[in-house]
Amino acid sequence: MRVVKKKVLVDVCGPVDLSGDEGWVAFDAPALVGASLRFVSGEPDGNRYRVRYYRDAEQQLRARIWFGPETEGPPGHSHGGAMAAVLDEVLGLAAWAAGHRVVVGNLNISFRNLLPLEEVVTVESTVISAAGRKVMVHGRICLGETVFAEAECLCITLPGK
Repeated sequence: MRVVKKKVLVDVCGPVDLSGDEGWVAFDAPALVGASLRFVSGEPDGNRYRVRYYRDAEQQLRARIWFGPETEGPPGHSHGGAMAAVLDEVLGLAAWAAGHRVVVGNLNISFRNLLPLEEVVTVESTVISAAGRKVMVHGRICLGETVFAEAECLCITLPGK
């Protein structure tokens, strides 16, 4: 007999301020793509990620993201895979927000600095080009002048959409 204990989510970190910058407008990402945002955005009060999406004055997608203790890799810092998951979601969503129904075909990430846990960072995204079924999006995770990771994302539009 196998006994499985149910994981109980305990909010050990308290509230987090995910406010946007001046001129940013809140963006309802789940209304655009539905429940597919569960992996990163699925627990808005959890201890893994907390996310709020915005559009800036140029209509580019921005996100404020808190990397909680459940994203830990190196002691006291976020795991590279946790950062990659965030970039996958935000850059793919940036293409959707620009009117392209896509999946991520290729995601190239350059990690620049260790990201301390429980920091609120900004994820910036810019749709660079759209040609045929290919949409190129660039982005980065940053806090002020510190860049934690930069990424290039090739998105492929879904057939018949």
